[in-house]
Amino acid sequence: MRSSFSAGRIGRRAALLGGAGLAAYIFVPRVLGRRAMAQSLIPTPMQTAGPFYPVEIPADADNNLVDVRGAAAPAEGQVAHILGRVMTVAGEPLPGAMVEIWQCDAQGIYLHPGSRRQASRDPGFQGYGRAIADADGHYRFRTIRPAPYTGRTPHIHVGVRSAAGELVTQMFVADEPGNARDFLYRRLDARQRAAVTVRLAPAVEVEQGALAGRFDLVLPA
Repeated sequence: MRSSFSAGRIGRRAALLGGAGLAAYIFVPRVLGRRAMAQSLIPTPMQTAGPFYPVEIPADADNNLVDVRGAAAPAEGQVAHILGRVMTVAGEPLPGAMVEIWQCDAQGIYLHPGSRRQASRDPGFQGYGRAIADADGHYRFRTIRPAPYTGRTPHIHVGVRSAAGELVTQMFVADEPGNARDFLYRRLDARQRAAVTVRLAPAVEVEQGALAGRFDLVLPA
């Protein structure tokens, strides 16, 4: 399948991501009025898709990047659950939005022929995934904590296609030493950095040894 922002699906292992343990990460207080919500939200900053968006979408392209169909072992690296909502600046959910992520494996190698050392790429890491936002705009992924590679701080590329339009951005990890040196991160002002920086915390209630973090995606419409 050729690469594109096209309709995806929540994969066969989505049940791994369910359960009450995730509620703390995806809950948005309904008591907040739309006006208060709008005052607190800014559009998620646009970022480059980079040179490593997959040339070919892998056959296994669901929202669990840690377990690849047919692979002998799960992905190397620490499991990280990334959760959030797709919404407008007014806090209105965007149900049905298609969210894509792509990132390098634990060794810094992308699922892309232009990424160096392809022969060493982790076959247990999917490298790319898709999820569809639910009726409240929630989406979620099971992936690995992003790894650094030469010239870049750890990050995850994120793409959104929704009724409100499209967005391409990058998610950064809080307190990474490389953030201060990263040329894309440095271009953002303080509020924009806050919008794309996620704190990954231990989440034993979700999965033993895993991390979890919330990354809301806000479109301007």
